[in-house]
Amino acid sequence: MKPFPQSTQLALILTLSLATSLGWSQESPLAKAQATADQTEIRFIDYPIAVLPFRERGKEVADLGGQVADLVFTKLIVDPGLYLVDREDLDKSLDEAELNLSGAVNPSEAIAIGHLTGARLIVTGSVFQVSDKLYLVAKIIGVETSRVVGASVSGGGGRGIDELGAELGDKVVAAIRDRSDQLVATPISKADRLATLRAKLGDSERPTVSVSIQEQHVGQQTIDPAAETEIIYFLREAGFEVIDSAQGGSQTAALLVQGEGLSEFATRRDDLVSVKARLEVKVVDRVSGRVIATDRQTRVAVDLVEQIASKQALQEAAADIAERLLPKLMTAE
Repeated sequence: MKPFPQSTQLALILTLSLATSLGWSQESPLAKAQATADQTEIRFIDYPIAVLPFRERGKEVADLGGQVADLVFTKLIVDPGLYLVDREDLDKSLDEAELNLSGAVNPSEAIAIGHLTGARLIVTGSVFQVSDKLYLVAKIIGVETSRVVGASVSGGGGRGIDELGAELGDKVVAAIRDRSDQLVATPISKADRLATLRAKLGDSERPTVSVSIQEQHVGQQTIDPAAETEIIYFLREAGFEVIDSAQGGSQTAALLVQGEGLSEFATRRDDLVSVKARLEVKVVDRVSGRVIATDRQTRVAVDLVEQIASKQALQEAAADIAERLLPKLMTAE
């Protein structure tokens, strides 16, 4: 089959990314178009990937865990179709959450890392030695699904850590490209998310709420509040009375939802721009000043236009937080 022109490939990839965010069926015409586009072997995987240190099992492999992680990261970062979480951002987020990880990542830690960094796939693993043979084992973990795909290499007789680490990196890249769709959760439509949320909240009386979230896209003026609008939407659709903070709502509402959203340019692949957004939210009892709940979420979005990607990333982060936060409002005393 003759490959599509590059412009057509980019249009298909962008449209399919949007279709995925809306939860369209894999049997849709767009899904079939993706299958055709994938045959061209040009596919931008907009699942952010975090590479963590590898666990060192035994004194014989002391200090090799970090080296293996660096070698795998190097293989992934040069692939034009993969998006990686910046190592400095990853270290900062883990330090903030006081997560001390040494390669032994369990599902709850994977979820926490995903919330903090926006990663939807995590690569980690272990290094060990048996006799004179070195073994490198990688795990690719789906943050939402907790599913795991493995890859491994082994060698001795002069095969150094550089050669083995590079070989493992190639296998990890291949595994991500071949099986990432099995590791990442199938997108859920907003209607289904709201239906599940309403069922969880039940018929109990809802407190009145006021929402105020300050948002900024680095280097550009923010025209309208994407995150604040999304949280208000979820509140209203879930049966809460929302009082406009600009009209004095903060003086009459029972609960105040306050937060800050920040988005910034991440990377560019041809005409596609990816933007990373981080949203932090807290809920305060207006009368007592007591903090009832806090949450934070990082998201990455892709679009042809940086400003649209920024709003989409903030909107998705707000939807994630709203889904977790709203049930906590019902337990506020």
